Amino acid sequence: MPKKKKYSFLDKLLYFINSIVATALLLSYFLAFVSPKTVPVFSVASLAVPFLIIANAIFFVYWVFKLRKHFILSGLILLLGWLFLPPFIKFSSKNTARNTDVKVMSYNVRMFNLYNWIKEDGISEKITEFIKEKDPDILAIQEYHHSKKRNLKFPYSYYVPKSKKNNFGLAIFSKYKIINKGSLDFKNSANNAIYIDVIKNKDTIRVYNLHLQSLRLNPKKENFGESSSEKLIGRLKNGFIKQASQVEVFLAHEKQWNRKKVICGDFNNTAFSWVYRQLCKDKKDAFEIAGNGFGKSFNYFFPMRIDFILTDESTNINNFKTYTPKYSDHFPIMSRINFE
Repeated sequence: MPKKKKYSFLDKLLYFINSIVATALLLSYFLAFVSPKTVPVFSVASLAVPFLIIANAIFFVYWVFKLRKHFILSGLILLLGWLFLPPFIKFSSKNTARNTDVKVMSYNVRMFNLYNWIKEDGISEKITEFIKEKDPDILAIQEYHHSKKRNLKFPYSYYVPKSKKNNFGLAIFSKYKIINKGSLDFKNSANNAIYIDVIKNKDTIRVYNLHLQSLRLNPKKENFGESSSEKLIGRLKNGFIKQASQVEVFLAHEKQWNRKKVICGDFNNTAFSWVYRQLCKDKKDAFEIAGNGFGKSFNYFFPMRIDFILTDESTNINNFKTYTPKYSDHFPIMSRINFE
């Protein structure tokens, strides 16, 4: 009879921690089915899903190298997530191009660094030059600060300031003629959603720019001491409740449009949330179809994809890319979309 392998105290402790992390990830799979209005703290927990995935992947690799059957626990739970959840990481991408593609970019520019959060000269000019270099056909900007000195060189645009006192808000720029436009005017919030209808050949395409309630996460300033943690969790809960209300307003408006559309924006939430699940119903996620890697769009200490480009199911998504210039706390994303 072969002798059974003895487990060290360290292995027993690690497996205990592994069990907790694996159970937490398994339970988190159900978070997308619970509205923040019902149990707000569940939505707070949804932000930790990327971290839980990474932690379980580390445990899985550790046990495989140790030749211990403990890898089965995290392995099975990661497999379930891979099969039934939006992808956390993509290992392949789609990279095709047609002359009839529309290049759509979404970018939270953080007011072009108006208040010098980034201690570097010329950030505003660098953002402008980056956009010109990538040359999108449609550009949706969140946290846009209007300035007459700034020229992005689009023939058509729609800008809605959220406040009369502060000259910033949402903007959409287009190479195609705008025939209709509007704002949803979220109540009691500095966030908003706007839209334009553009003509491309014989098609009318609606473009939404959606910026859901900000959670004001700052990786350089968050303090997870007892009192600070309570304030942070309270702020996040209130933010998620507002997001739920904003999603309901948006979906009611979107339901009135049954033609081709694209939804760009900063959702301030991950692909594992109730918010994303509601917004992505009957739509394609450009990253999921054509992206590669983590799709990290927010400059946080672990991969967070909170900026999205969604389309109706009838469109073809030929390419998706996340760019990484550190000109904002967000990274710009762009997709080649074919509506024909």
